[in-house]
Parts: sequence; C-alpha cells; structure tokens
Amino acid sequence: MSKRGYISRYLLILKKLKVKPYSTYEELQAYIENQFDFLQMQDDNLQIGFSKRTLQRDIKEIRNVFGIDIEYSKSQKGYFISQTNNEFQRMMEAFDMFNSLNLAQDLTPFIHLEKRRPQGTENLYGLLHAIKNRLQIKFTYQKFWEEELSQRLAEPYALKEFKTVGISWLKTAKTIT
Repeated sequence: MSKRGYISRYLLILKKLKVKPYSTYEELQAYIENQFDFLQMQDDNLQIGFSKRTLQRDIKEIRNVFGIDIEYSKSQKGYFISQTNNEFQRMMEAFDMFNSLNLAQDLTPFIHLEKRRPQGTENLYGLLHAIKNRLQIKFTYQKFWEEELSQRLAEPYALKEFKTVGISWLKTAKTIT
C-alpha cells in the first residue's frame, strides 16, 4: 500500500473515534471500507486490507506519527482517543478539506474559496531551529498602521499563534533595533 493509503487509514481511524468514541473493531473496519470507496474514486491504486493486527500496528503508528494515544476500554468494549488537542482538530479539518476538494475535481466551478495570504508557516522550521539553538534572527518589520519598514534583529525564545491567523507574533528575549 502507498504511504498515502496508510496515512489515509490512520486519519480515518482518528475521524471515526472522534465522532464515535468506543467504536469496536468491526465498526472501525466497516467505516474504513466505506470511506475507502470514496478515496478510491480519486486514486484507483489504493488498496485496503484491515485486520485486527493491522489496527494494532496502526494504533502504534498513530502514536508515533501524530502523538495521539488510542486505547481500548474493556468496560465500554471499544477503542477511544485518550486525549485530544487543538493540533488534532486542525489536522482533521485539513484532512477533510483536502479529501473533499480532491473528490470534487469535477465540481470546481461550484467551489469558491476565499483568497488569503499565507499564514507564515513557511518560516516555522527556521524559527524553531533558531529558538532551539539560541540563534539570532533578522527580519523586516512593519507596524500595521504605518508604511515604514524597519529591520529587526531578535533572539527568539517562543512562538505564539494569535487568533488562529498563523504565526503572527514572535516572543523574543531581546530585540536589538
């Protein structure tokens, strides 16, 4: 199976458990087989084989790849996500959007997405590298209400997302202008 097939299966497991915690193996299997029919509409080469052993391997990989723990409850007789976070929610939304748009290729005249600026994620790895290695960064800064640009040199120590518009605020230990 392709990497895309594995990742799609992982995300389908997570999606099912988000909607219906304590799903049985049989419920997960039926859901995955049903959803793979839709995924195969866009990629004929996707194949699915889903056994209890595959589910156990997938649970380990989901923990390794996404950092999300899936457990089995004997009292509820089903699998559940033991913790959730905002990153998980965003990942599921992105997965749903990506699959919806891929399935709807012939419907593109009917889909009108808003044009928006990139959210700064292209700088994420470089900023995290600078924070981890205590490096200074240099960037161009412009106040929202002014036309003037200025060069800034900073020693970053944290990133904070503000109002879910991407990385728009960089917390620094010291800013040198």
